[in-house]
Amino acid sequence: MNATEGSALETIDLRPWSTGPAAARANAVTGERAWLLAAYGLDSLEDDPELESIVKFAAGLCETKSSLITLVSDDSQRFIARKGISGREGPRNSSMCAEAMLVDGVMEVLDAAADERFADNPLVTSAPHVRFYAGHSLVDDDGNRLGALCVVDTETRPQGLTQLQKQGLAVLASAVIRRLHHRKEELVVASETGHREALLRGLADSMPAIVWSSDADGKFDYFNRYLEEFTGNPDCYDGENVHPDDLGPCTEKWVHSLRTGEPYEVEHRIRRRDGMYRWMMARAAPVRDEDGKIIRWFGTAVDIHDVHEISASRDLLARELSHRIKNIFAVVSGLVSLKARKSPENREFADELIGTIVALGRAHDYVRPTGTLVEDNLHGLLGELFAPYDTGSMARVRVSGDDCAISGRAATPLALVFHELATNSAKYGALAAASGHVELEVRDTGDDLRLTWSEHGGAQPKQAPAEGFGSRLVEMSVTGQLGGSWQRDFEPDGLVVEFEIPKESIAN
Repeated sequence: MNATEGSALETIDLRPWSTGPAAARANAVTGERAWLLAAYGLDSLEDDPELESIVKFAAGLCETKSSLITLVSDDSQRFIARKGISGREGPRNSSMCAEAMLVDGVMEVLDAAADERFADNPLVTSAPHVRFYAGHSLVDDDGNRLGALCVVDTETRPQGLTQLQKQGLAVLASAVIRRLHHRKEELVVASETGHREALLRGLADSMPAIVWSSDADGKFDYFNRYLEEFTGNPDCYDGENVHPDDLGPCTEKWVHSLRTGEPYEVEHRIRRRDGMYRWMMARAAPVRDEDGKIIRWFGTAVDIHDVHEISASRDLLARELSHRIKNIFAVVSGLVSLKARKSPENREFADELIGTIVALGRAHDYVRPTGTLVEDNLHGLLGELFAPYDTGSMARVRVSGDDCAISGRAATPLALVFHELATNSAKYGALAAASGHVELEVRDTGDDLRLTWSEHGGAQPKQAPAEGFGSRLVEMSVTGQLGGSWQRDFEPDGLVVEFEIPKESIAN
């Protein structure tokens, strides 16, 4: 506690301290108690409403004019909650609470003027003339004696506190310890949170990419250091530095993600601090609470300009190569046609060869960047191959069933196989008859695709034809290149060929 005349207290010499285990715990080396008490964040506990209510209740319960919660440091005492006392601190050498904290339970001084421990204490001999004191020690969970909860009066009290008042003071002291412990935990959590936040910020600042966050409504509230390093402006990610041609699509996709909660991903250009626009890959994902509600977005923007330039160069090279390959197809077809004119007996073979070259050209167009088709899938390739056999609006080769993506590696053998089947059907099978047609069903069986070629309405050969070039071509393409299998049957209605091809061979 502190006297109203604080200047008189500064002249008092340090009193000898009590001895024993409790005293040894309390009389820590210089600096240790300051560190111990600092863990409770005393500044934030001053005038704490919960502690203030405790001292008021203690004074009322014990029928005293004053009550204090005192924490004792190396050379001072601090009143973090008080009633009837105006000061906030005083020297330790005049502290009654420094003695009370060494006692297990309540220490009572019925008449301080008659107690040899305190008779010469300036708080007794001068204002505020303390006579009665009762304090309960404040001991934390580790056994550290922090101070005391006390009640003080200027009148002696020979009878002391009642048993109920002592019990009440003990309960209130426990409440003080709980509040101090709670505050200590808050500080530990805040410290750990601050440490983790510092680590995350350090990690974000070390990344060679723009890292950002926004609230649930899309309002940006954090950018890492790289944004300023890249653009020269720490607050420019609101569209100011985005290329005008990219701003609209970026905004549209961002609004869509905010509305639907879908991840955000877009490529766009950002103006670098030197004025050059660089391609960036921007991605963002939502953070949801326990109820699934979006509470925040985290995102990055990575410089992919060099990769973009390499990709553009490769596309240009691929287009040039594709153009030259098409020219080669045209030259070869022209040479075959020219030779056929000089050798009419080879005309049929020449027409078949030209048809095969055309089929290869269609497959090439389908999977190369110069192709006119927009979807690289099996149905699309088959549709291109069979289009020449259609009559008016009616498809004579009818493709149905499942579909899958198709790679450039698979396009050529598939084109050769189904071109061979279609040309043979046009000569000898269903497509040779005006009313004939072919059903090609595609079924996804899990790891494989089953393709069933069924001819209907054509003439059936009386016996199976001998193995020829077509069979060898199918075997080489399906088994050798695609890792699949096939079988051929001659049903009453026409030829049936069934293929089993791994999906991985077709798509990859």
